[in-house]
Order: sequence, then structure tokens, then C-alpha cells
Amino acid sequence: MNKTIRIWTGLAALAACTLMPVAQGKEKSLYDRLGGKKAITAVVDEFVGRVAADARINSFFAATAADPQRLASFKMKVVDQICQASSGPCKYMGKDMKSAHMGMGISGPQFEALVSDLAGALDKFKVGDKEKGELLGVLGPMKPQIVEK
Repeated sequence: MNKTIRIWTGLAALAACTLMPVAQGKEKSLYDRLGGKKAITAVVDEFVGRVAADARINSFFAATAADPQRLASFKMKVVDQICQASSGPCKYMGKDMKSAHMGMGISGPQFEALVSDLAGALDKFKVGDKEKGELLGVLGPMKPQIVEK
């Protein structure tokens, strides 16, 4: 599998594997608070566009971004992962973060660039601070599984 496909798949896994479901109780699930699948899809579209335009990391995604079929598949996986991880009805079937990123040589600054692009997408759609914090707060612990250098 080529390096570009692995990182796109890994990013999709990042979204799902790092999000913890909200405890059941009186509070709505993170999925509901994010606005459901339609809102998650809009954020993912924005996020992927930001990553593709980000010179710090876009070289990892050039082949996928150039292939409409691969790009659509990747976006769908990211949406499914965030949906599932936020207690929504979707199912994600993909690689874990370590396997998806093995041998790619991702650096700490590249990981931070990805997080920054996701934060920017969430900000564009005015995702609340609490929801944004829940979503982004789980990315930090995944860093050792992704960063190799």
C-alpha cells in the first residue's frame, strides 16, 4: 500500500480511534451536540480541504487528493469514524493508528499541523468550546502511536 493511502486511512482512524463516547445521562451525545452526520460531513469536508492546502503536510495526501474516488472514500471513512466515536449510528472498519502510520516518518510538527487543521474546520462551523475540547482533547494521547520522529 502506498504511503499516501496509508496516511489518509490513518487520519480516518485517528478521528475514530481517539474519540471517546460521551457518558450516557441527561446530556446529549457528542454526535447529537455536533449536529449529527450532516454537520460532521461538513466539518470533514472543510478539514480535508485544509489538509490538502496545508504545505506542512499535504505531500502525504497528494495522490489521494488528486483521485476523486479515493478522496470520496477517505472522507466517508472519516465521517463514519467521527460518527461512531461520538456515539452516532455509524460503523468504522479500518486500521488502528499505529498500523496506519507505521513507517511514514511523521514528525511532531506534522501531527500538530493536522490537529490545527481540524481545529480550524471546527472553528469555521462554530462548534462549541465544550464539543471542540472533547473532540480535540483525545488527539494528544494518540500522538505516540502516530509520530515516529
